[in-house]
Amino acid sequence: MKLSARNILKGRVKSVIPGVVNTEVNVEIAGGAEVVSVITKTSANSLGLVEGKDVYVVIKATSVMLAVD
Repeated sequence: MKLSARNILKGRVKSVIPGVVNTEVNVEIAGGAEVVSVITKTSANSLGLVEGKDVYVVIKATSVMLAVD
């Protein structure tokens, strides 16, 4: 797999919460941090996403914002 995105994190699916149209997928990455992705239900089914499956989190964004108090 080759992608132009530079931010690729390997992880494991922690939970899959299907909705009517979209599915929320929680992925645990290195160090115990979690990334949550909301994708279409069709995509989740097509990828065979289930708890415990190894996946890649691919982040492609034109801007990433930071904030402090």
